[in-house]
Amino acid sequence: MIRLNLLEETRFEKLPVTVYPNQDIASKQVARRICDLIRRKLQNGETTVLGLATGATPVGVYAELVRLHREEGLSFQNVITFNLDEYYPMKPTAPQSYVTFMNENLFDHIDIPRENINIPDGTLPLEEIPAFCLEYERKIEELGGLDLQILGIGRTGHIGFNEPGSAPNSGTRLVTLDDLTRRDASRDFGGKENVPTKAITMGIGTIFKAREIILMAWNRKKAPIIKKAVEGEMSSEVPATYLQLSDNVEFVLDEDAAAELTRFDTPWQVKDCVWDEQLTKKAVIWLSRLLNKPILKLTEEDYNNHGMAQLAVEKGPAYNINIHVFNKIQHTITGWPGGKPDSDDSQRPERANPAKKRVIIFSPHPDDDVISMGGTFIRLVDQKHDVHVAYQTSGNTAVWDDDVLRYMEFAIDFNASIGEDNSHLKSIYDDMRQFFAQKQPNQVDTREIRDVKGFIRKTEAISGARYAGLADDHIHFMALPFYETGKTSKNPVTDRDIELTMDLLQKVKPHQIFAAGDFADPHGTHIVCFRIILEAMSRLQKTEEWTKDCWLWMYRGAWHEFETHEIEMAVPLSPQEVERKRNAIFKHQSQKDRPVFPGDDAREFWVRAAERNRETAKIYDKLGLADYEAMEAFVRWKF
Repeated sequence: MIRLNLLEETRFEKLPVTVYPNQDIASKQVARRICDLIRRKLQNGETTVLGLATGATPVGVYAELVRLHREEGLSFQNVITFNLDEYYPMKPTAPQSYVTFMNENLFDHIDIPRENINIPDGTLPLEEIPAFCLEYERKIEELGGLDLQILGIGRTGHIGFNEPGSAPNSGTRLVTLDDLTRRDASRDFGGKENVPTKAITMGIGTIFKAREIILMAWNRKKAPIIKKAVEGEMSSEVPATYLQLSDNVEFVLDEDAAAELTRFDTPWQVKDCVWDEQLTKKAVIWLSRLLNKPILKLTEEDYNNHGMAQLAVEKGPAYNINIHVFNKIQHTITGWPGGKPDSDDSQRPERANPAKKRVIIFSPHPDDDVISMGGTFIRLVDQKHDVHVAYQTSGNTAVWDDDVLRYMEFAIDFNASIGEDNSHLKSIYDDMRQFFAQKQPNQVDTREIRDVKGFIRKTEAISGARYAGLADDHIHFMALPFYETGKTSKNPVTDRDIELTMDLLQKVKPHQIFAAGDFADPHGTHIVCFRIILEAMSRLQKTEEWTKDCWLWMYRGAWHEFETHEIEMAVPLSPQEVERKRNAIFKHQSQKDRPVFPGDDAREFWVRAAERNRETAKIYDKLGLADYEAMEAFVRWKF
């Protein structure tokens, strides 16, 4: 019976999938399987042949393998490895090379013989690549094939660098990289223009020959492509779907990467559910949007025809469910994000008292505040709450080099106009120009350049916060140390980051905190900043009475909005407020037109924000609620 239930639950899935609570647990499980394989083969006097992957996904696996080597005596003396791919052209000593990646994350920390390591050669002359690829294949076959191949998956659905259009029987070869793949790699190379356009990759046919294949994926960013790979039809447009043909494959996911699989996203389609408030709300919204019908017009037949008969029986009739969910959504809408004074707040998202609240808006980068919640920011100030904004990082990696020279030239001209000696400033300026002329992709800027980039973003943030109505003493620049590396990779968080946050919280003693809840933030800064806030509050809660009355509201950044069923507070914006928000975003001139790190969305930040807020309002309208110009959405974090 249990097996039948499992088969029913996973009936949309076309290959085996194992889901773990988080990527740390999943990575350790995969590492343990590799460890057991190596030891089993060693006992039999055999060599283990591993196919290895690069990128962020396998880092935890490699870290655990290193631990197993150091602490549990796992030896790699009898292991031969073949890496999936390498950029072309690429020097092995380059920081972006997969040779460097593998050495830093695994090979330099274990006892594998160097002659047992095989990675495609990114330095070959073009005419020698076909022969090299044939030899790569021959070496694998000579060893009896790969015992285990681990894979990640790109957002194009690529495995290795087998991009859309790859054939299922393809071998090791030179390929052209998809534009999305290059955009995803752009931070590592200091801009997409520096990312190689080609790579040498093991083919899908080569991967298929492995006796065991484990594809790993973590975080919500991978959820859409995982759904296509696991539940979609086989297609060259999503090369990972070819793995459906293999009898030896398993997808290992964390809960976030698995979130869009049917059994997690719309479980009522595959199994009986426990219909709590949140799942009921999610299902009714889903049904309304699927049928393009307002919630109050959904019928019993609609429920029965779309896997929700159990809900109608247990909680029905359907119309009562509709009214209940409609009212729940309606109660999320408020024009008083700080609470409406002297009103019944039993059906409102925020407390009525105190009427005037102390508020801290934490902004990971110097523009997240106005991009993500600029309308609510301005509304809170207009409604006379005691609002502070705290910019957690300098954002100094996201300024164009040309802007630095422009501001330096301004400073030199200004000094000259008031008769100041410019010799020292000109010397620094000349050094900057010389540095930029020789600067390599992703090279760390000098301290002076980083300072100027930070000053640029600071002055823009001050301008935006002033426009929102804040006095200068309510604008705080934290410059959290973890961020100040001058590179896209950041330092680990330390007590100093947390102590700086605690100091500000203790100074303001807020009733409300607003913080970026972008756990799929492609650059990672948002989630790091959020965890720092949580740790700071956790420590303060042990001694500080005011923390008991402090609520934390999460907002989303420029990438995507909360799901409608998750939203707990929706602040409607009038056309005039939308314009005021746009003007506040415009104060961040260094991020306008084309930011240094735009992600995979070519739109300007103000356009993304405006269209996202309008889309949220449209969804509410189509559900049968009032039609607003735009809405900003928030979810409360329960301490």
